[in-house]
Amino acid sequence: DGKIYDAYVIYPKNHTNEANFVEYFVYQIMPDILENKCGYKLCIYGRDIYPGEDAASAIETRMQKSRRLIILLTHQLINSKEEAYDQHFALYNALVQNDTKVILLEMETIGTYGKLQESLRFIIKQQGTIKWKEKHTVHPQSPNSKFWKQVRYHMPLTSWPS
Repeated sequence: DGKIYDAYVIYPKNHTNEANFVEYFVYQIMPDILENKCGYKLCIYGRDIYPGEDAASAIETRMQKSRRLIILLTHQLINSKEEAYDQHFALYNALVQNDTKVILLEMETIGTYGKLQESLRFIIKQQGTIKWKEKHTVHPQSPNSKFWKQVRYHMPLTSWPS
């Protein structure tokens, strides 16, 4: 299908205490589970987009070469005044061009979705979110936890490592 990545990951990129866990999740936990244990290929901004590259065109190219978009919903992402370019482009592709399936990971309890932009509320209404309940998980690093099974259900088929 001409795609290089199984998923492009969108997450808040501000450096607050909350972002520390989100970045740890994006750079450590997700690759460990989805790439190392499940055989997927992720595209993560800051890891797969290189310094010196034109960020906007690199983001567009990488998203177009991805089968899924994974968006990490956090209060920081919701309350951010300026919408991140990657999020804007991703939602445009998913909704207007109906190109790419979106997987929404609710990293903390969002409560009411009223503050979310309309496009995200539409996707949540269509398919819901996958809630990270790390405190309730005995082994958050286990690909067999309920959370990771739900994520894998929404990911494209791949040849699973044995």
